Amino acid sequence: MPTVDPIPPKVSSKPYAGDLSEPAARANAAAYMAVPAPDDGTHALLKAGFWIVLGSLLSLLLTETVFGGIGIYGARSNLGWLSLMFAMMGLPFGLMLLVLGVAKWLRNRRLRRRPI
Repeated sequence: MPTVDPIPPKVSSKPYAGDLSEPAARANAAAYMAVPAPDDGTHALLKAGFWIVLGSLLSLLLTETVFGGIGIYGARSNLGWLSLMFAMMGLPFGLMLLVLGVAKWLRNRRLRRRPI
């Protein structure tokens, strides 16, 4: 059975540092929020998006040249179908990662240039 402490903790009447009612606390909070985190995932998004798009374009190129090409009914070989499916899945996903990475990079750039 859990025990309950009969004496409640003392509560200070002074505002704590996180209270935004004081101007000094508000300025510190604004200065803290203006600096983006050093590793917020922007680099990882850009890198992953780039490599996925590059791999998808390479598989599309291989489908067209090495694996028999693409006819009116689709790819002409089994490897062509696999390569085509990878390209059709990888291009939208890689482009989405690139767009998100560029948006985060632009946001971080804007936050660095904004005066505090």
